[in-house]
Amino acid sequence: MEQRPPRVPKLAWVGEEEEGPGAAPAQETGKVVLIHPRQEGAALDCSQEQEPARGRFRRAAQVAAAIPTWAGPAVTAQPSTVCGALHATSLAFALLQQLVWDFIRSIRQEETSAMGAGLRAYPPIFRTKTSAALLYMLVEEGFYNAKQVPAMVRYIHQWLMANDSAEPRLNRTLLHLTEAQPNDAVMTLLRVAPSCDRAAMAMWKTIMSSPRTAKLAQRILLDVLGSWPKHSTCTSDGDKTGVFALAATVVMWKILQEPCVPDIMMVRSSRLLVHLLFQVFFSTEETPEEVDTFWKGCQEQHGLATSPNRFAVRTLKSLLCLEQYKDVVMAMERRCGWDTLLCADTQHYAVGLLAREMRHACLELCCSIALHLLWLLSTQEPRWDLPALAFLVEVLECLDSSECGDSVVEVSSRYLQSECRERRRLALRALLELIDDPSMAEKMWSLTESLMDLLWDSDAEIAGMTLITLSFIFLHKYILMSTPIVLQLAEALVPLFDHDNSQVQLLSITLFRDTMGFLEKEEKPLERPVRQSLLPLFFHCHDENRRVAEASRETLLCVAEFLKRRDLERLVKKEKLWIFANCLLEEDRSRAAEILRRALPYLDSPQEPLREAAVRFMGIAGRSLRGQQAELQLIYNALEEMANDISLTVGSLAIDTLCILKAVEQAPIPMFQRLRDQLRRAWQTRPRLSRLGWLSCWSSVEG
Repeated sequence: MEQRPPRVPKLAWVGEEEEGPGAAPAQETGKVVLIHPRQEGAALDCSQEQEPARGRFRRAAQVAAAIPTWAGPAVTAQPSTVCGALHATSLAFALLQQLVWDFIRSIRQEETSAMGAGLRAYPPIFRTKTSAALLYMLVEEGFYNAKQVPAMVRYIHQWLMANDSAEPRLNRTLLHLTEAQPNDAVMTLLRVAPSCDRAAMAMWKTIMSSPRTAKLAQRILLDVLGSWPKHSTCTSDGDKTGVFALAATVVMWKILQEPCVPDIMMVRSSRLLVHLLFQVFFSTEETPEEVDTFWKGCQEQHGLATSPNRFAVRTLKSLLCLEQYKDVVMAMERRCGWDTLLCADTQHYAVGLLAREMRHACLELCCSIALHLLWLLSTQEPRWDLPALAFLVEVLECLDSSECGDSVVEVSSRYLQSECRERRRLALRALLELIDDPSMAEKMWSLTESLMDLLWDSDAEIAGMTLITLSFIFLHKYILMSTPIVLQLAEALVPLFDHDNSQVQLLSITLFRDTMGFLEKEEKPLERPVRQSLLPLFFHCHDENRRVAEASRETLLCVAEFLKRRDLERLVKKEKLWIFANCLLEEDRSRAAEILRRALPYLDSPQEPLREAAVRFMGIAGRSLRGQQAELQLIYNALEEMANDISLTVGSLAIDTLCILKAVEQAPIPMFQRLRDQLRRAWQTRPRLSRLGWLSCWSSVEG
């Protein structure tokens, strides 16, 4: 096989570019010296005239490169045939050198020209196929450097704008440049034609026609699309001009309109969908003046009578339809989801709706989107976190908690403390999706403090989800509880017994009952909150909600066992709750006034059974507080108000109780009861008094 002649060294072209046409020729060995062409009339070899321009230039360059610069005199001594070939070669090389210099100079002019260069008349170089062939040769043979790539891309765009017909060699050149310098090629094309004109669209189609270049270009386009309002990156020529994210959206929209979209475009469709969703969010929230000006130009060029956020929605619909998910688009239309997406205050609801519809129609794509959103939320703190959380929680049940559980817990921990209630709600929903996996309890343990703070939230849904999450964490058998945390939880649960939401009541009562089993050997720290739970549990044994009433009765029995009050245990088991209430007040008369004040709010309960129980409790408390005028007056005032209750049963019971208490107060205190009270107080103040002595005194009083 014939050996291929050596190429022209790259330094020959680069040196020519750097030094200029008037510079002195280089003298070092290996560099090409400019040989002046022959005089007019000298003929070229016939075979060379019939060769294509590219082959003639390349052969001339190769022959010239093969001649050493110091061999000039020796060459002239060769036979005339050799001299004729050398003269023809030198002439071709001289013409080639001049063309190369003119071309590089035109590129340099393009580099320094304004962005509006398309408005001026196109130079002749943009109208000749020879220049396209020369560029193709330069790129294929590697006779260029990275700094020239942006200018070459601009040249291709200008050539296509100046000519109606395509040039296959320019297409191959563009593919070569994009593969070698993808960032320079893509960013330059976005800068020179941000509104995606005819020539730019032809170039994008060429780039997307090759899987290798399409993959590289799509990655850069997605980076631009996800940077609002601009994406700034420096190309090899030092250009740092920002590119509008909407420019990338226009390109994607135009590509999606093509009848044959490359399969490579669908590989990253999940990331493209995410960026389109959040471009809707950004363009709805704020549209800078410069973006608005750019968009008006796009509207004029493409005939778009729509706003930037509606255009992003339009592109999103095109993507879903292209993915064969037209049913999702139609379902969103029926539920006004697209219009909801265009309002800043309701976008997260629309994104959640979109996630639910996609979950049924395209689970694989939906999961891919969710994983990408989870990665973004774990590594960044984006402004669009609310819509991202809304999508994520709708799909979490379809993901593997062993793979993404740690990230979900990390993200949720940040948003549990958010001032935004909706973010807290979504963070709790995300945690609830993990409770089916027992291994997640230990990972959530670090969230207990933040979760207990949420128990005070006025939103019943948040309080309920918090209780479920805490139950999952605290009831995990492999986790050991510390006394301060259990005590803090118990004290936070007692007020929730009286919550307006029955589900919150039931969850708090159940968790409180389980909490008492955490510290069986160290019961003293829990004694205070357990005693405080006696009164609300007593009242809720009369709750209208059967499940709450049963849970209260079971928990009340556990409380009696915990306090080792067997008398109270028997009363609860026999359901003698009114004797239980009397024992509760008689146990410690010093706390009777406190218990009375805690019982007064139950008179205002919306449930008739609780109001009736509260009236009866007032009667028992009145007899126990006889002689304490301030407390009795509180009872009288409360019962007088209850006389006008909407329920006739409660109203008549309040009147009867009030009359009985006033009659008992006016009656003289029997001597026996007075002495018994004195002795009881003496026994409480003098614990050293022997039991025998106390009994003898008691028997003498009875006698």
